[in-house]
Amino acid sequence: MNLMPHSFCWRPASVILLGLLLAGCAVGPNFERPPAPAVANYTAQPLTTTVTTTNVPGGAAQHFLPGAELAGDWWTLFHSAPLNALIEQALTNNPYLKAAQAALTVARENRLAQRGGYYPSVSAGFAATRQKNAGTLAPIPSNNSQLYNLFTPQVSVSYVPDVFGQNRRTVESIQAQEQAVRYQMIATYTTLAANVVVTAIQEAAVAAQIDATRRMIDLNSNMLEIVRYQLSKGSASRLDLAAQESQLAQVIATLPPLVKQAAQLRDQLAVLAGRFPGAGPADSFALASLRLPTDLPVSLPSALVAQRPDVLQAEANLHAATAQIGIAVANRLPNITLSANAGSTALAFDKLFSSGTGFWGIGAAATAPLFQGGTLLHQERAARAAAVQAAEQYRSTVLTAFQNVADTLAALEQDAVALQAAATAAADARITLELSQRQWRDGYIAYLALLSAEQADAQAQINLVQAQANRFADTAALFQALGGGWWQRTDLTQNSK
Repeated sequence: MNLMPHSFCWRPASVILLGLLLAGCAVGPNFERPPAPAVANYTAQPLTTTVTTTNVPGGAAQHFLPGAELAGDWWTLFHSAPLNALIEQALTNNPYLKAAQAALTVARENRLAQRGGYYPSVSAGFAATRQKNAGTLAPIPSNNSQLYNLFTPQVSVSYVPDVFGQNRRTVESIQAQEQAVRYQMIATYTTLAANVVVTAIQEAAVAAQIDATRRMIDLNSNMLEIVRYQLSKGSASRLDLAAQESQLAQVIATLPPLVKQAAQLRDQLAVLAGRFPGAGPADSFALASLRLPTDLPVSLPSALVAQRPDVLQAEANLHAATAQIGIAVANRLPNITLSANAGSTALAFDKLFSSGTGFWGIGAAATAPLFQGGTLLHQERAARAAAVQAAEQYRSTVLTAFQNVADTLAALEQDAVALQAAATAAADARITLELSQRQWRDGYIAYLALLSAEQADAQAQINLVQAQANRFADTAALFQALGGGWWQRTDLTQNSK
């Protein structure tokens, strides 16, 4: 049988509910995306092609391409298969990235949970009791029985019309918070890829410095043997021997810190790839095996704010703060609740839903805050102040983003100049050392002049390696500063809504 009598009709309630929904509005300001900064360039001077250094790894000229698109896998431009494999391992296994992905799932589910407030809440219940009434009281059942069973199934419906948009603003705020978490995850992704590249470059640079230091140790060891031989023949003094021994000891002392740094960098690569330090990558990296990207895309300033994950995260935080104003305003307005219930009650289970056992009820309630001691007023003011705070934080993030790009562009130009100078200095130092060695053997110069040439050559080689590494590392930093090209990867864009 029908759960409710035929005389009850839902049409009036539906009409009232529809009217409330149509008349409802979301109080508070609507979010407007901040406009792109009205700037055309990152630097005061126009971008130029960097200088070239021939016969040196990483010495090619780099061309800046304004408005060109970034690749989603920009690290492949270094043409290193071991580096590509390591980054893919990191993107798959890194626990920080996995944690960020799980946080995004949490935010998404919270947003979907809040959307349930758009719909009525329906619950069903069933009660079965056996009771005995006191004989001095009038019996409740119509059959005048004092001992009886009572069975009551019931369906209850409640609904809070979103008249002033409180639920809509709440969903809007939570959805914006979800987007903030999403862009935080993307920032973790771009930072992870850049960290792997830069760490691999640093490892290659340190490995080159270790090789240069070991060559200097061998050179100084050979020189020491020569000085000892000359001392035995009377052509060298004990001072010359002490000076060479000191020189050798100083060069040897520079090796352990480099070896320690190399081990730490390999441990860092292993952890970035989601492994324990002892399970680092099997392949080592060398600067000579990397190819410097020569065509560098430079996103337009108007595009930067639409693709940098930290800027987008700050924008989402601003959106969430704006929606919170509407929530605070709605809390100060009346709240309406619609409710209805229907069911059947009978003394016997088999009599449920029979004629005369049905009941129903429908109601509406409205509550409005009259006096809260200023709590709601100050909460609204706090929400408005929080929106101002979020707006200034957004502006600060944009300024930092532009600074990152400008600093990196300037660094790349000066890196090329520094590499050219370092290569020239290294070549001149090597020539000077070779000539000094010949002149010393022939007795034309003092031994201290030879030591000075050795020190200059060692330092020139280290400066050259560091200059090479700086070009590679700052190139990776440019890709990160421009947003990392994450929007080109479907695994990061497929859940953008």
